Amino acid sequence: MIHSLFCSRSVSVLLCLLFAVAAPGALAQVPDSRAVTAIRTKAVVDVENGRLIEGAVVVVRGNRIEAVGVDVQIPAGATVIDLSDKYVLPGLIDAHTHELITPDYASNNPILYKSIPYRTIEGVAAARATLMAGFTTIRDIDSEGADWADIALRDAIEDGLVIGPRMQVATLAISITGGYMNNDGLAPQIDVPQFGALADSPAEIVKTLRQQVKYGTDWIKLYATGTTRHINLENMEPLPQFTDDEIRLVVSEAARFGIPVAAHAYGGHAAHAAVEAGVRSIEHGMLLGDATLDLMVERGTFWVPTITVYFPANADAKMTEREKAITDSHRRVFARALAVGVRIGYGTDAGALPHGDNAIDFAKMVEYGMTPAAAVRAATVVNSELMNLNNELGTVEVGKLADLIAVDGNPLEDVGVLSRVAFVMKDGIVYKR
Repeated sequence: MIHSLFCSRSVSVLLCLLFAVAAPGALAQVPDSRAVTAIRTKAVVDVENGRLIEGAVVVVRGNRIEAVGVDVQIPAGATVIDLSDKYVLPGLIDAHTHELITPDYASNNPILYKSIPYRTIEGVAAARATLMAGFTTIRDIDSEGADWADIALRDAIEDGLVIGPRMQVATLAISITGGYMNNDGLAPQIDVPQFGALADSPAEIVKTLRQQVKYGTDWIKLYATGTTRHINLENMEPLPQFTDDEIRLVVSEAARFGIPVAAHAYGGHAAHAAVEAGVRSIEHGMLLGDATLDLMVERGTFWVPTITVYFPANADAKMTEREKAITDSHRRVFARALAVGVRIGYGTDAGALPHGDNAIDFAKMVEYGMTPAAAVRAATVVNSELMNLNNELGTVEVGKLADLIAVDGNPLEDVGVLSRVAFVMKDGIVYKR
């Protein structure tokens, strides 16, 4: 009633959107530290060990898990949630998203046609869709030219103004003039904002990095290689965008502030240099060479492969030569990474794909050789380690934050069930039931 009254009178576009986006009563909620909830389950999924704890009960006090097990007694006065026909597992984590863009960004350039306030509101809707899909934590790996809107969205969620997943953000990715994140196709005399922070010298790199730290970034993202159109199909070598010294400068300067670096790196020399320099993660990486994969194992570098985004949006469309070469290489690299023991996280590039479809890469990871249990582990245990949240998230374990989801089938056998999440709890608050 309130929603229709306000929206029909057009009192405020933003107010209407906030009512529409958030579930009733979801705004400004904080966990009551005294509240106790007991959840009956068909089974709790032990994602660390790839097994089920059948008939387990989970007790949540406030926003933390107090007890898990088959012999757990339900405390007197507890609110009981009956999920005894469902499998309960930790909230999923997508380590590569872009909440401030939508899939039409290539044909509907948001720099040219959307205001940053409008894009921020789109981000509110994207965050809600992501949470309702069972992804209670995300790493938003650059704002795509929306300035500090990702920081605003992160903080608004944390403050309870809007609902969405827990976020770590990377603000404006660092790139070069004429490279990735640089608007092209316009007349030279037309000067427009860019998708990233363009830095063409060591001094510019340091200045833009410090500016991002100043405004509250959690990550620095570096475009170590160019776009897919910069890949030489004869030798499958991507364009290196920075010198080895510049890559080392980014990592060392970020480290002074205690901030990790994520490198967009398809492969080639630049990817190897990024791993040598100490980046925490390689993004995409579909052209990674054997020597780079071996070095990633040695250094403990994470890989977030983002597989589905390199396929045509229309599954029936004929693939171009470039798409075929890239996706074939991705499959080979994935198999090699599995074989040598690279720490493979889970990420989708949501934004380039529809928000809320964040479970889309599970099937590809299994098709490429992962077991369903390993794919689930990538989106929970591995990603919590990548984001330095493993003391708080990633498993259904006593003392950890109460981020829980429920599905109808066993995800250790069928990852398809993860696209149909029936229950979502984040920080002890139920958002979907």
